[in-house]
Amino acid sequence: MSEKPEKPTPQRLPPMSIPDDIEAIYVNLVRIAHSPSEMVFDFAHLLPGSRPAKVRTRIVMSPLGAKLLQRALSENISRYEKSFGEISVPGSKSLADFLFRPGPPSDEPQEE
Repeated sequence: MSEKPEKPTPQRLPPMSIPDDIEAIYVNLVRIAHSPSEMVFDFAHLLPGSRPAKVRTRIVMSPLGAKLLQRALSENISRYEKSFGEISVPGSKSLADFLFRPGPPSDEPQEE
C-alpha cells in the first residue's frame, strides 16, 4: 500500500488587531533605499506643482520581508485584475515621469 505525499498546509497569517484610531494615509510616491541588511521605504504624498514631496511614513524591512511583500503585492494585483480588469500603465518614458513631472508653477504659497 503506497501512501500519498502530504500536501503542505497553507501558511496562515497571525490575527491582527487594528486600533480604532488608526489613520489611513494616502501616498503616491515611494523612495526606496537599501543596505545589505535592510530595505527602507519612504512613502510620500506629492501634490502637482509642489515641491518637495511630504514623507508621511517610513517602513524598514529585512530584504527577505521586502521580497515576501513583493510576492504578496504581485499575487494581489493579479487577483485584482482578474476581478476588475487590467490596470493600464501609461506609455511615457517612465511611470515616474508621467506621475511626477513638475506641473505649471503655482501662485499659491506652499505648505510646510
